[in-house]
Amino acid sequence: MASQPARTTKLDIRLSAEAKARLNAAAAARDQSLSQFVLESALGRADDTLADRRLFLLDAGRWDAFVAALDASPRDMQRLGRLFAAPSVFEQPPKG
Repeated sequence: MASQPARTTKLDIRLSAEAKARLNAAAAARDQSLSQFVLESALGRADDTLADRRLFLLDAGRWDAFVAALDASPRDMQRLGRLFAAPSVFEQPPKG
């Protein structure tokens, strides 16, 4: 069995008595401590929230198009080149 990392950091939250009772009831229904239930639930929600930022699935055709776009030579973007070549507003002396 894999060992669990040590829990060394604490998270405090304020909640209503009703919310705590609901969480306690849900934890009991899962035969977990309140801390276990809240941590597991919060981490699951965090994973769902972050999933589209670190994992995406494509069918074979879209994967090939994605790889082709990554492998393609960069486009010449003249306006962007001029923007980067011009002095920044932070580099220009103040007017007036």
